Amino acid sequence: MDNAELIVSYRRFLKRRNYSVHTVKNYLNILGQFSRWFTMPIEEVTHKEIGAYTEHLLRKRHRPKTINCHLGTIRAFYDHLHDEEGLQLINPVKKAYRLRLPKPLPKHLKDEQVALLFKEIKDTRDRAMFMLMLRCGLRVEEVARLSIDAIDYPRRQLFVFNGKGSKDRVVYLSEDTGIALAEYLKKRGTPKIKKMFLVQKGPMKDKPISVRGIQKRMEYYAQKSGIEVSCHHLRHTMATQLLNADADLVTIQDLLGHRRITTTQCYCRVSNLKVQRDYYKAMEVVLQRTQPRRENELELGKISIMDNRA
Repeated sequence: MDNAELIVSYRRFLKRRNYSVHTVKNYLNILGQFSRWFTMPIEEVTHKEIGAYTEHLLRKRHRPKTINCHLGTIRAFYDHLHDEEGLQLINPVKKAYRLRLPKPLPKHLKDEQVALLFKEIKDTRDRAMFMLMLRCGLRVEEVARLSIDAIDYPRRQLFVFNGKGSKDRVVYLSEDTGIALAEYLKKRGTPKIKKMFLVQKGPMKDKPISVRGIQKRMEYYAQKSGIEVSCHHLRHTMATQLLNADADLVTIQDLLGHRRITTTQCYCRVSNLKVQRDYYKAMEVVLQRTQPRRENELELGKISIMDNRA
């Protein structure tokens, strides 16, 4: 099989494995770029070509995270060629080829910034969308895909189907989020479209709003409020607020849909308020246990000083 046929075969494999349409599209886009970059058969690529391709991506000013995504996809493709297609080859992409990444802290909003931002959000649809990110921790893609039947008002639950990694999860509706959704749905009416959030004006009116459409609305409110914020910052804010309110890390992991607890632990580095509160709470116990002895030591110290003066 030539390069194109191998990639098509890989696409069929990914679909059989029930990868999401979005993931398959991204993988094929990366492999398409990779195969167009050189003229040799894919099975003849060595670590030298991988190194040269990495340098090519760096020259194009791709971010390290993006380059690592390319390398990971190509590595998985070669594993498939060996394991599923039976090609006798050595995977040219080693794990050690991944670029080192900085570890920036998740950015979140302070309470007063949240208040200023939402003061500017008058539109019922926009308010409902962004409340789902702030209070329920939904990703922008999850908000765009949300359907009307995902809401369970009696139980105050929201079902997030086919989230990141094709995972389903349940999140819970705070009182203000429930009110925001109810106000929007009352105004929305009942168009014959299951998607919850729709375009309100123009030729695409009553069609589902896109991810980019939601992001543009956030950019509008960020400029209007003077606050540097993105949709994902609202999700980070929710996690930090819950942690500061003593929510368990595993609970936050479930609500955010993180696959690994280490991803959720990033918020521990951000939550200085909880660290400060935990320190003083624990230190109060320590002082209560050790204070009598410390007072005695102080008195002995005073006696020692007086004796020296004499």
